[in-house]
Amino acid sequence: MSFSKGIKTIAAATLGAAMVFAAAACGTSDASDGSSSGSASGSSDSSKIESFDVSGIQKDDAIAALLPESVTKDGVLTVGTDTSYAPAEFLAADGKTPVGYDVDLTKALGKVFGLKTENVTSTFDSIIPSVGSKYDLGISSFTITPERAEAVDFVSYYKAGSTWVTKKGNPDKFDPSSLCGLKIAVQTGTTQEEEVNAADKQCPADKKIEVLSNKLQTDVTTNVVTGKAVAFYADSPVAGYAISQTGDQLESVGEDVGVAKQGVAIKKGDTATAEAVQKAIQKLMDDGTYTKLLDHWGVKSGAIDKAEINPTDVEG
Repeated sequence: MSFSKGIKTIAAATLGAAMVFAAAACGTSDASDGSSSGSASGSSDSSKIESFDVSGIQKDDAIAALLPESVTKDGVLTVGTDTSYAPAEFLAADGKTPVGYDVDLTKALGKVFGLKTENVTSTFDSIIPSVGSKYDLGISSFTITPERAEAVDFVSYYKAGSTWVTKKGNPDKFDPSSLCGLKIAVQTGTTQEEEVNAADKQCPADKKIEVLSNKLQTDVTTNVVTGKAVAFYADSPVAGYAISQTGDQLESVGEDVGVAKQGVAIKKGDTATAEAVQKAIQKLMDDGTYTKLLDHWGVKSGAIDKAEINPTDVEG
């Protein structure tokens, strides 16, 4: 990651908070690791966050039988995940074990299918192109959009809006309605990046938005913590978690906007896997496991009650 020119003058507390996020991003590559239960150093005071316990979930033979051999032949459900997006998906204190509510959902699905699970750490924008070849599924806070739906099929499982985040006290008087001429941080390949780039096209030539796009959300957050960017734009649960993990150095600005459904990405046209995933998620919703899992991570506000294949009402 790159830091602002005046990094040496930043208070030690700020650097400490930035290092929390740097640690979460360590080892982000296509090196895979099983998503076994464990604890993560997920806060600025090093308190441990435990993964949701999925041990009580039983295999559903009827749902498992729906999966094609291409998924089941190795006994492992392989899922592409960008582990820089806490609390949905991030790395534990060991720098290699994926944790988060999306990771726990992966493990829950594996239990229903009777398969082991493996979350493969990758950059966000590389996951969808690899679903069906490198990964059985992509589970990484994907907002369902028409453009993405042309490349993969989706099963909806969550909803989230977008939130603006700036330094505590908003010292730069940041106004989300007036972005021209500002430095804005976003994660590469996200809907938030698309929105900021679209806003930039409306700005005059002498007041263009400087879009600081990073592949890792951890780096996006650090850009604001260190003062390189005025604000960042991200999914609401991610923004809220970032605020809590930086020692009260950040705050949200304005109301959440654009609440939309998120989905599990599945190879385009793989109707058998899509049906199996839909039925498995719906089972977890109906028996209460899904709500308990989200509540465990403090993100129950994004719960939905119906898992759908390629939903048309993608707005939350």
